[in-house]
Amino acid sequence: MPKTYKAWLKGSRLEWIDEVPKFGEQQIQVHVTFPDNETALETKSRGRRMAEILNNLATSEAPNIDPVVWQRETRQDRSLPGR
Repeated sequence: MPKTYKAWLKGSRLEWIDEVPKFGEQQIQVHVTFPDNETALETKSRGRRMAEILNNLATSEAPNIDPVVWQRETRQDRSLPGR
């Protein structure tokens, strides 16, 4: 699997953000993939909203259902066809 490096594209140059690939001055072919237009701020706000929703679910009163009774009601014995 090819290694992925992060870089800023400025004009026709790539400026490496984190790890710099060790290719020296040799010329190599690269494939540049642009991320979606979604900004990091939008991603953070979605994460906060998701955390709020999950917190609301955790603090809400859960239905008082006995799982064993529910399973018995759901999986009642029935006659099998052809037997």
